[in-house]
Amino acid sequence: MKKHNFSAGPCVLPKSVMEQAAAAVLDFDQGLSLLEISHRSKPFVDVMENARSLALELLGLQGKGYKALFLQGGASTQFLMVALNLLEKRAGYLNTGTWADKAIKEAKIYDDIYEVGSSKNANYNYIPKGYEIPEDYDYFHCTSNNTIFGTQMKSFPKSPIPMVCDMSSDIFSRQLDFTQFDLIYAGAQKNMGPAGTTLVVVKEDILGKVSRKIPSMMDYKIHIGKGSMFNTPPVFAVYVSMLNLQWLKDLGGIKAIEEINEKKASLMYSEIDLNPLFKGYAAKEDRSKMNATFTLENENLKETFDAMCKEAGINGINGHRSVGGYRASMYNALSLDSVKALVEIMSELESKA
Repeated sequence: MKKHNFSAGPCVLPKSVMEQAAAAVLDFDQGLSLLEISHRSKPFVDVMENARSLALELLGLQGKGYKALFLQGGASTQFLMVALNLLEKRAGYLNTGTWADKAIKEAKIYDDIYEVGSSKNANYNYIPKGYEIPEDYDYFHCTSNNTIFGTQMKSFPKSPIPMVCDMSSDIFSRQLDFTQFDLIYAGAQKNMGPAGTTLVVVKEDILGKVSRKIPSMMDYKIHIGKGSMFNTPPVFAVYVSMLNLQWLKDLGGIKAIEEINEKKASLMYSEIDLNPLFKGYAAKEDRSKMNATFTLENENLKETFDAMCKEAGINGINGHRSVGGYRASMYNALSLDSVKALVEIMSELESKA
């Protein structure tokens, strides 16, 4: 049976990428496994350089003063690294969900943090608007897509200070002017590759301006100087991310995948709005095209709906405990056919009710 993987992360990956990765585990370099070669060998150095180059190319940031890094520790470590490298006196944060809230908590360890806006009062079911970003702050931090609550920033403010964005769950999914951001970070496991590596794209000229001493492993400048190879990198995760970025490039890049993602989201939300058995969680104007969150209006139908989904091979749609209900994560590699399969089950449930 075909499985329709709506998991919020680790994410669904293209079949061709999985096949290439599996083959490389057995034989990557003349009989040597990807898992056993030296990370300093030319074959893997080429992988790292290609992965970094593809990331910048797809984002339209080549030759514009940015460097791409593949680091370890997940996006959660970036909560610390951003503050360590950029925070001197005070920074402004937009609080739009669990991960933004955690980023604020971690940054407060180092200095003064101000929430320029928050939707915590409504359990993060919308994106705050109309907030102001103080010009005398060190940087402004936002989270582009909120996986748990199903909200997404549709536009970004014109920031008078460096703008940092956690794009863990929607990077490479839609066209943006990425030059408006001075630092972008994203855990690979949401929309790019397997867990184990985190992409950081940083504009070099914002670094080296804090007075504190930064531990070597937490210093962006050191990682840039070492070509993202300061310590042993997560070889497998970087390799699969490279394959996935190449798959996206071959598909036609972000423009091509955005068109597909629009179709998937439109189909999903149309069913949520038209089917009286379901109700969307996020405010309509802020709905995420990556993570659709919704609930059943009649909980007595939950057992039936769950059984129908299981029988149809639909996997990973249980909502996060913070919201409840269901969450359909529609990352780049999820096919339109998978969304159609879920929508058909939702429609069938209505006909039975």
